[in-house]
Amino acid sequence: MVNSKKKIGIDARFYGPLGKGLGRYTQEIVDNIINIDRDNDYVIFLGVNNFDEFIIPATETDRIKKVKVNILWYTWKEQILLPFYFKREHLDLIHFPHFNVPILTMNKFVVTVHDLILTKFPTVRATTLSPVVYELKNLAYRLVIWLALNRSRKIITVSEFTKNDIMEQFHITPQKIAVTYEGVANLAKGHDTLFVKKLDEEGTLERYKIKDNFLLYIGNAYPHKNLEGLIRVFAAVVKKYPHLRLVLVGKSDYFYNRVKDYAKSLDLYQENQATSPIIFSGYVPDTELEILFKRALFYIFPSLYEGFGLPPLEAMVKGCPVLSSDKSSMPEILGDAAYYFNPDNDEQMKAAIEKMISHEDLRADLVRKGFSRAKKYNWWECAYATSKIYHLVLYGH
Repeated sequence: MVNSKKKIGIDARFYGPLGKGLGRYTQEIVDNIINIDRDNDYVIFLGVNNFDEFIIPATETDRIKKVKVNILWYTWKEQILLPFYFKREHLDLIHFPHFNVPILTMNKFVVTVHDLILTKFPTVRATTLSPVVYELKNLAYRLVIWLALNRSRKIITVSEFTKNDIMEQFHITPQKIAVTYEGVANLAKGHDTLFVKKLDEEGTLERYKIKDNFLLYIGNAYPHKNLEGLIRVFAAVVKKYPHLRLVLVGKSDYFYNRVKDYAKSLDLYQENQATSPIIFSGYVPDTELEILFKRALFYIFPSLYEGFGLPPLEAMVKGCPVLSSDKSSMPEILGDAAYYFNPDNDEQMKAAIEKMISHEDLRADLVRKGFSRAKKYNWWECAYATSKIYHLVLYGH
């Protein structure tokens, strides 16, 4: 029984595609939780670039409010000025969907920590900053994370692996941490199935210079994603399978350009991508990703560290078999629906790739298991579990 209506804030400046993976998490939490929890009022804090992305349902304007905040992530303004926006709204609780909790926050809060990549991979190769500036910023991040974990009323995380990571690195008691698995997004959201079926498969592949018989990776190119390791192994695999291609999908940036240079140094990338063993497609819209998943031999995920690892699940839900790293949270999340390799062992990765290529029955079995596994994760349940955590913090039960 709810004692009285409370006012809950959500820092949704990551909301939508602007925030990439964090944006998807934030959007799904916000969009679902305002429908699940109708007992409390909500204040949704949004940035200048995504303020119009979130639309309050016409029937809910009395209990849902959105506030525009012109403050960027990971800045001093965020740490010092943002808390005044929260104070002005007289919140009973605020949820931060990322570790970047302002140190001056006086409100009662919960925080979601997706992973500890910043503490696990403190390397200058993971940044465009100078070594000195990077070290200073990394120290600031560590302080912010430590304060967020210790001052929060409850910590939400997305896997048992990350929960254990938090306990081990920051000595947080297990009772303070709740695991809420993420969901699998529908890549065709906003389009009916007829529209998806009408997409021109051959035309899409031709536009990206992709032919059949390709391995697929979708995601960013940060060092912990281990794309250079994948490319190094692919150089050996392609000698045995000369018509094989590796398609890397992700928005072009400093990190992708560095990976591209590495592929070029191994003679695996050519400016004319029609003849290039490795194809850098750049950004691909969600509806066209459907085609890539459908036509790929399999999806490969060589990451060294993941708090949850959403892309392989999205491959599964699209009927694409998955070959995955066996590190961090991946076995927990993917279960027996993926075929695994040790990403630190080039020979093992090569053997796994070649087995996936040559065993059609293995790929078919993984597709069947993948469909079943992906059903385990949905955003409504994630948001429902999150609302229960709000309730526990506010009412003690």
